[in-house]
Amino acid sequence: MSFLSGKSVLVTGATGSFGKRFIKTVLDEHNPERLVVFSRDELKQYEMQQQHLQSPKLRYFLGDVRDKERLYRAFDGVEVVIHAAAMKQVPASEYNPMEAVKTNIIGAENVINVCIDQEVKHVIALSTDKAANPVNLYGATKLAADKLFIAANALSGRHRTRFSVVRYGNVIGSRGSVIPFFMQKRPTGVLPITDERMTRFWITLGQGVKFVLQCLERMRGGEVFVPKIPSMKVVDVAKVVAPECKTQIIGIRPGEKLHEIMITPDDSYYTVEFPDHYVIQPAGPWWDTRQYVSSAGGKAVAEGFQYSSDRNKEWMTPAQLAELLRHEPIEL
Repeated sequence: MSFLSGKSVLVTGATGSFGKRFIKTVLDEHNPERLVVFSRDELKQYEMQQQHLQSPKLRYFLGDVRDKERLYRAFDGVEVVIHAAAMKQVPASEYNPMEAVKTNIIGAENVINVCIDQEVKHVIALSTDKAANPVNLYGATKLAADKLFIAANALSGRHRTRFSVVRYGNVIGSRGSVIPFFMQKRPTGVLPITDERMTRFWITLGQGVKFVLQCLERMRGGEVFVPKIPSMKVVDVAKVVAPECKTQIIGIRPGEKLHEIMITPDDSYYTVEFPDHYVIQPAGPWWDTRQYVSSAGGKAVAEGFQYSSDRNKEWMTPAQLAELLRHEPIEL
């Protein structure tokens, strides 16, 4: 039986790319008692309602994670929260820094406190590869949010609310990502590339949703879960999306990395490897590292290990990406 069967589940940022796919998957495959869509965009909620008119399990709450009082009302009776709400555009965050702080950090703290007070049992927050060794404000706010969610396990006390984090790379086809951008630029005949050496991790929306659902069952509270996913050069992605187009090297933009990293060498002291994922364990005194390694069946990684897109063991071929694009919806 599904972990979510018969449970009341809420997704913040539920009208975003991940949220929509997660909602659809849970409705189709996991039989929740109630599934709450929480987001601040009334138009996107209206559009989602048109797609899921026949589902009596859905509840729609307009609200913002910045508004703590609204969270109290929405989280009443909820058992599982997936926190996907975030301000995630790098240039917008650089130009409007306090807006990113209010949503990504203060919003995260609001979610944590309300989850504890409302006796929510399981909470997973979505992170990003940009939170590891961040070079832009978006990554820095997401790193701060990750730290808040992990530390929240020491705050929940008798409430026993458990918090974990899922961190993964670029989502193929999600709104605002590079593949839809290349598709929009395709009619011009020229695709701008910041650097021909640039690499990124890649995951589909479906794979991301599946991994989050798996982590809900695995979590004990305090882990940062990182899936093993392939890397690919951005210039090769451009060739798959628009093989007829020329590429123009424009240089790395402010706040952009040449390669992304999801596990840093400093994280290696706390990282455990499993067949399809890694877990960065919390460094808190309430966590028993030896007991986790022995009971969960993983193995500690070597000191100095790092999981970065340029040193990845797994690489996606152009043929594999082309096959994914034939089946994966692209949000323009």
